[in-house]
Amino acid sequence: MTEPARIVSMLASGTELLCALGLGDKLVGRSHECDYPAWVRRLPEVSRPTFDISGSSRQIDELVRARLREGEPLYVVDEALLLELAPDLLVTQTHCEVCAVSPADLVHHLPPTLTRRPIVALSGGTLSAILDGFLQVAEAVARAEQGVRLVAQLRARLESVRQRVAGLARPTVVCLEWIEPAFAMGNWGPELVETAGGTSLLGTPGAHSTTTAWQAVRDANPEVLIISPCGFSLARAEQEMHLIASQPGYTELRAARAGNVFVADGNLYFNRSSPSLFETPEIIAEMLHPRAFPPAHEGTAWRRWVG
Repeated sequence: MTEPARIVSMLASGTELLCALGLGDKLVGRSHECDYPAWVRRLPEVSRPTFDISGSSRQIDELVRARLREGEPLYVVDEALLLELAPDLLVTQTHCEVCAVSPADLVHHLPPTLTRRPIVALSGGTLSAILDGFLQVAEAVARAEQGVRLVAQLRARLESVRQRVAGLARPTVVCLEWIEPAFAMGNWGPELVETAGGTSLLGTPGAHSTTTAWQAVRDANPEVLIISPCGFSLARAEQEMHLIASQPGYTELRAARAGNVFVADGNLYFNRSSPSLFETPEIIAEMLHPRAFPPAHEGTAWRRWVG
């Protein structure tokens, strides 16, 4: 395939990947969620959510569940704007219907003149699958060599963290990617924790994150509790931490007693299958092993919760 001249990315991880492959200057449009690198916010938004995303985690969860029950779309695409932008490649995803526009959304809601354009879809619920997806996208956009180099760098970054935590004590960790209701982080979440030198509890590697009863968190009684809500910045996540702290038995958790409850930027570092995800083991290691990992990301990617 020849290198595309005009690309529209329908998901944040795709936008970040394209920029990492040196194709940022080919982007002519983005989804409403694309926010990194920061300059991409200047690009036209070709999608928007069909529900209010400014509410609390409880309100957002209820709205999403209601729309899914009714078979209603979670996102709409601006067809007129897409036609005007005239992309020769669309980048989307197949992993999660809640996270971003999918190929099905495009096929069902776009005119044939656009659906006949090439569509590249990211997928994968594990770190290895994500990296394989990076290589596939790089091949599709005629940047195979750049893709190989990028993936090699990201693998080396993971291996560096693994080597640094080798031989250290491995505290037990529960990572929640939603607050009301609580969701134990599945997908690549347990791998991130294990790579960072922890022992992941509750979340199932490679499986979608799922609603988790608070009692399950109490029963797990982790030494470390990480709250990284999907799509929430660090500041926004902090606004709802009082809901975690008010849960029954919270103060009795080993993590709470030891002051090892952390809130993190889930949007950029935990929930997005992008190159930034491969920085996350270092972030978690700063929480778990502060003597071995200086707090380089504290205050920007994570904070200790003391409320």
